[in-house]
Amino acid sequence: MTKIKKLSNGITVILENMPYLRSTAFGIWVKVGSRNENKMNNGIAHVIEHMLFKGTKNRDAKQIADEMAMIGGNVNAFTSKECTSYYATTLSEHLPIAIDIIADMISNSLIDEKALKKEKGVIIEEIDMYDDSPEDLVHEMLQMEVWKNHPLGYQISGTKKNVRRITREEILEFMDSYYVGENMIISVAGQFEELEILERLEEKFGIIKARSNKPTYDPGKPEYQRIFYEKEKDIEQLHLNIAFDCISYHSKDRYIFSVLNSILGGSINSRLFLQIRDKSGLTYSIYSYGSSYRDTGLFHIYAAMNPTQTAAVVKKILQILKDICKKGITQEELRMTKEQLKTEIILGSESAKNRMNSNGKSLLARGRIVPVEEMVEGINAVTLEDVKNFANYYLDLSKCSISLVGNIKEVDRDIFSPLLIWK
Repeated sequence: MTKIKKLSNGITVILENMPYLRSTAFGIWVKVGSRNENKMNNGIAHVIEHMLFKGTKNRDAKQIADEMAMIGGNVNAFTSKECTSYYATTLSEHLPIAIDIIADMISNSLIDEKALKKEKGVIIEEIDMYDDSPEDLVHEMLQMEVWKNHPLGYQISGTKKNVRRITREEILEFMDSYYVGENMIISVAGQFEELEILERLEEKFGIIKARSNKPTYDPGKPEYQRIFYEKEKDIEQLHLNIAFDCISYHSKDRYIFSVLNSILGGSINSRLFLQIRDKSGLTYSIYSYGSSYRDTGLFHIYAAMNPTQTAAVVKKILQILKDICKKGITQEELRMTKEQLKTEIILGSESAKNRMNSNGKSLLARGRIVPVEEMVEGINAVTLEDVKNFANYYLDLSKCSISLVGNIKEVDRDIFSPLLIWK
């Protein structure tokens, strides 16, 4: 059973007791990410995530690392476009230690100048690492271009120039605006004593101020811009990303999207995988996926191939898209996909870490926790007509965007002409 409580400073706490487990997952979700940044401070949310591991008033960086190791080393964090999360998965008896560590990091981090300078070097190495990954780059550059001049198109890690110039004072001011009670959610799932944990959360997190008197940044909804982007890299393969303007995670059609995505390219028995990889052997990696945010989203098709195979791969992708739009999907595909998706949902709900993640993200994004039963019902309700209508509305080739990274010089641009009909 899931319970929702409030700490004295307004932090929302989600508790899901799973007494049959011997582990517990704990996470704090802060409603801030690269979407809340501007051109000058892009990357600051990610810098903060790194710096909170670099020493507090009570622990230096080594002590934080040692205590993490003592409870299994499963303390981590991530920054996304719309949120930042710090979390731990550990044995139930170690949950108080995990709470202490993360609370100390969030409330008492020193943001030491020397540590900041050193960590900037680490982050710049991370930016270079992503730049060296064409699979990441072909996705990142597409988002940057279709949402150009909007923070949702910014790279989460920021630019190297920005990272170098971000100051300690800017970090403290940014945290003062966003790391406040009304902007935070704590999610706990697994085996724990409810009253004991609530008391500890109040003791450790209740000291965070409830709200900020400083303005926060809301850039509004981004406008999708159709683009064709290409970047030459000295590698053997060509990486292709085709994207369509699509739905937000609030959309009532999100279950239809899940079914269509799975059938198109979201699984090993999808049409893209079976026809282009398995049957034709044209590419090792091909799949579809969604990037959904609170007011917009994209539907992607990704493929990596030898440049000499590009024409054949693009031709087959187009044919598969046209077939789905014209003929729809089969009853057997729908039945199999529904069972597959429901299995994934139910199996995922039996993990403490998955429940902690799902509860935290759901409440942060949607303002409520979506029950497993509701998700299963949503999948069950999808019809053949729903999928066909969705495909015809969103998979419009006259509105798609294309990103290419890799060995472009060997590719004939004419193969993309069916996708480059600009209205």
